[in-house]
Amino acid sequence: MAELARIHSYDARANMVAQATGLSDDLYHDLVAKAVQAIKTSQRQRPVNVKDAVVKERNFKKLRQRSVEVSEFSYRPLACKHDYRVVVVRKNISVERGEDVLFDEYRYLFYITNDWNMTPDEVVAEAHQRCDQENLHAQLKGEVRALHAPVNTLNANWACLVMASLAWTLKAWCALLVPISPRWANKHNMERRLLLRMEFRTFRQAFIEIPCQIVKGARQVRWRILAWNPWLGLFFRLDAAL
Repeated sequence: MAELARIHSYDARANMVAQATGLSDDLYHDLVAKAVQAIKTSQRQRPVNVKDAVVKERNFKKLRQRSVEVSEFSYRPLACKHDYRVVVVRKNISVERGEDVLFDEYRYLFYITNDWNMTPDEVVAEAHQRCDQENLHAQLKGEVRALHAPVNTLNANWACLVMASLAWTLKAWCALLVPISPRWANKHNMERRLLLRMEFRTFRQAFIEIPCQIVKGARQVRWRILAWNPWLGLFFRLDAAL
């Protein structure tokens, strides 16, 4: 079974900062931010930055970001048996007071991943998306209603929570059990990831609420699919695997 790509933020510990500091400046490049989808309206004029003028006038200290650069290196945690990829973001922060620049400093952010194909910029953009744990909370609360308390006893509400959580976990199990064909590895891995991150409402409509006709005859029972949806190919591959 192919390993799913994972991206996690990592603490800026002393050993990590030392490795990032030891990298040559040639290994860093400017971080390319993910393009924001353009809105088809007229561009508004940027308002005057009143706060910045007040900070300078009152001689307050201010942190101003000058540049954001990105690089990468391999790292093996102590409890692991193989190396992982670490993408480091280096921010050049200028410390100012009034009109004077006091000094510049670097601050580092780290992201550890098992994916070696994405560019460092893509790893950072992916890490900045809404994390899977937040998606999990949203789905458990709104879609499967696991966090609702429909009855008046603690044990009964606990049982309701467990059953609803198992319904959500069923979707994740389906995604992890989908077979990956070597010839179509890229396509199948993308489908598996989409299924793993799919909202429960979409999963219910695509994989559970499938209209079909049950035909009995010749000592056999056949399910005849009556409507097509884009997920049927993945559904049949999962059915064959199970």
